[in-house]
Amino acid sequence: MTVRRVMGIETEYGISVPGSPTANPMVLSGDVVTTYAASRGIRPAQASWDYADETPLHDARGFDMGRGVAHASQLTDIDDPTMANVVLTNGARLYVDHAHPEYASPEVTNPRDAVVWDKAGELVMRDAVHRLATVPPGVNLYKNNTDGKGASYGTHENYLMSRRTPFARIIAQLTPFFVVRQVMCGSGRVGIGVDSRATGYQLAQRSDFFEAEVGLETTLKRPIINTRDEPHAVADLYRRLHVILGDANHCDVANLVKMGSTSLVLAMIEDDAFTSDLSVRSPVPTLRAVSHDPSLKSTIELMDGRSIRPVELLRTFHELAATYVDDKWGTDVDTDTIEVLRWWDTVLTALEGDPMDARRWVDWVAKLSVLEGYRERDSLGWGDPRLKAVDIQWSDVRSDRGLAHRLAATNRVEVLVPEAEAAAAMDNAPEDTRAWFRGACLRKFPESVVAASWDSVVVEVPGERTLQRIPILEPLRGTKDAVGDLVDGASDIRSLLESLAAVDRAAD
Repeated sequence: MTVRRVMGIETEYGISVPGSPTANPMVLSGDVVTTYAASRGIRPAQASWDYADETPLHDARGFDMGRGVAHASQLTDIDDPTMANVVLTNGARLYVDHAHPEYASPEVTNPRDAVVWDKAGELVMRDAVHRLATVPPGVNLYKNNTDGKGASYGTHENYLMSRRTPFARIIAQLTPFFVVRQVMCGSGRVGIGVDSRATGYQLAQRSDFFEAEVGLETTLKRPIINTRDEPHAVADLYRRLHVILGDANHCDVANLVKMGSTSLVLAMIEDDAFTSDLSVRSPVPTLRAVSHDPSLKSTIELMDGRSIRPVELLRTFHELAATYVDDKWGTDVDTDTIEVLRWWDTVLTALEGDPMDARRWVDWVAKLSVLEGYRERDSLGWGDPRLKAVDIQWSDVRSDRGLAHRLAATNRVEVLVPEAEAAAAMDNAPEDTRAWFRGACLRKFPESVVAASWDSVVVEVPGERTLQRIPILEPLRGTKDAVGDLVDGASDIRSLLESLAAVDRAAD
């Protein structure tokens, strides 16, 4: 496998009401979801979530956490009818997760598409903000991961992997990569510590919030390697690696490198291609120490006794990945992998010299460049609240207010995915995964779809007493090529079910 695999990004957005710090975020988040859904013709009781196959307490290490000892935030398999929760025609899920509106992208097959549908989610949130602005005071949404006062909310990545890969190997070989990956993909943050008690600037929004190396939790005792074993696919064949460590990215290049480099490292782990131990001593404290050093000059200690800079360890991963790709595919390598390896090298080359040279590609560097401009102009110390305000404004989803958007509009950061392409992805699903079937059902038979999930579509057939559940457990089936003609040719949901059943009988 190359960088190409089934993957996706889920992002919880920060939310606030201008001039009303005590506003209820759950109610506001519900307004975001229902307002956008209504604008797309989706009714609240339509296209909700099917929880039948959710297993949030199943641990990849081979056991289940008891429901009695689980934190309430871990029970994500319980339907709360008071929480807005819809599936969009682009195959994504838009819902309220705890106290935040969350957009979970549809399944895609390569890092560039992951960036496209992640940016589509940002436009979904921007659209909702504009609609709610007609009812003052409206809401503001932020694509970030902390409020700077002690709360953190996630941007999670998902990668489909082979079930055959021992999970212990994933833990051992992925952990050192995750400890240093933030150097390329961190979004930058004003303040040190979970509540920003100490002054300063750090690489990543999330690193101070991690307390464990491995674990099932996602909102407390956060682990570098999350063990939730919920494949949303054929469980005997696949596992879904649920990554909770990363930041929300505005820079396309950083987002692409984050998804692509991780997918390549996973491919090497699946093929047992690592021939040397790159383990880092004390991963959790080291994760924070790396984040706290924007100079990139400090060293970290490996288990073999070596002390190296984090960017040097990333270079080692890049060289191993390039060799792995060359040995396995030679000149037959796909263009997605070539693009990821090229940008990965470009970013590292910049970071190895003066880190500010990476300002066009890496979020934390681009943000630091803006902040240093304010600091120099107004002689501001890192404890000045105006810098924290700039940090928040960086992630504002509005194009005229968000500083990251303004840099992109003035060509000061590299744009790989034009806004028009992301806008098209707000309504259209990827054509090469089961997301296409999910979205097509919602588009063509909106009155019949009762619920959906990553691996099912539940429909109501006129005259039938029970609902019909269509399983879509194989992520690479249900593509436009595979079922497009069946969907297009169906006059109603009953005829679609009959056509799908005929195909299944023929396959048997």
